[in-house]
Amino acid sequence: MLKEKVQQLAGELHSSVINNRRHLHAHPELSFEEFKTSAFVKEKLDQLGIPWQPMANTGVVAMIEGAKSSDQLIALRADMDALPITEKNIVDYASTNSGVMHACGHDAHTSSLLGTASILQSMKSEFGGKIKLIFQPGEEKLPGGASLMIKEGVLVENKPSVVIAQHVSPNIPAGKIGIRKGKFMASMDEIFMTVKGRGGHGAQPHMNIDPVMITSQVLVALQQLVSRMANPSVPTVLSFGRVIADGAINVIPESVYIEGTFRALDEEWRAEAHKRIKRIAQGIAESFGGSCDITINRGYPFLINEVKLTEKVQSYAEEYLGKENVIPQDIWMASEDFSMFSQAADCCYYLIGTRNEKLGYTSSLHTPTFNIDENALHVGPGLMAYISLKQLGN
Repeated sequence: MLKEKVQQLAGELHSSVINNRRHLHAHPELSFEEFKTSAFVKEKLDQLGIPWQPMANTGVVAMIEGAKSSDQLIALRADMDALPITEKNIVDYASTNSGVMHACGHDAHTSSLLGTASILQSMKSEFGGKIKLIFQPGEEKLPGGASLMIKEGVLVENKPSVVIAQHVSPNIPAGKIGIRKGKFMASMDEIFMTVKGRGGHGAQPHMNIDPVMITSQVLVALQQLVSRMANPSVPTVLSFGRVIADGAINVIPESVYIEGTFRALDEEWRAEAHKRIKRIAQGIAESFGGSCDITINRGYPFLINEVKLTEKVQSYAEEYLGKENVIPQDIWMASEDFSMFSQAADCCYYLIGTRNEKLGYTSSLHTPTFNIDENALHVGPGLMAYISLKQLGN
């Protein structure tokens, strides 16, 4: 039986997948700087006898071709970059690169796809079709490695009919996966504002134009964009995480600097919201005698799972893991540059559970204590291999 064979191979590979993941975790690299990571991936592909080519500088694209006759081609994608976070985990494989950490699980994604590659390569005499492996750089930083690889033709030469990817989730227990058809993840835009006024002594505010007070009015007013201007049926998030008012207890500064993010699941509303954010911020600043310089960098689009493909992937996952281990997911307002693929091809993006409360693997993504239950590395490679073979008609 196909399932039993894939599960057996995944079990035999489990320790090597863990070792690969721990090596990558100990040697994280920031977006578009994944030179050693890329070299590691190439070395492992060479050992497996899988041909590869570089793309988008630090990206790698490889191809597995089944021995049986078929013109079908699908693609599997894993991201490779880490985050500018200082790790706090006390483990043997903690980051050795100061201030850089695999806090989003891309080490697990890369090692899992290498495991999938090993399974598929060992079974190539038993299936027909081709499987393109996309090891992608720069997911965490605009413009996103997906956009660069698409521009360089990753979806044109040897065009895949579908692209499939997975992402670790500390909200789902290890051994289970999460999946959703249709719109799944939000678009993401970066907001940079500088509110300018006239600084001076805090004891004589009437002689100043206080940018701190203006900023407070702007931030509060902008939340009306979500609560009163957005259609309640269209999920919308507007958050500001950085506010710098470099004054003192008795010094009103000349300006205040703000950074934030806007997220949505509708492109028309996204464009309209950008206009309203600028209009509100600039209008309030000017009404108090100040000004506001604002830049909105358009980031990733929303991610959509093609319905028919996702229904198939869900059924394959239920066959492989059992229906009770495949959990429907709600919309997730995080963003992911796999959305670039989803806007250009039929795609499915699902979540692999990594949570284990007994072992303490509960920290959120993008935190200095994020870690995974490595039993997920038994599920991930085998499931993706099984999905691939089923999708190819085997």
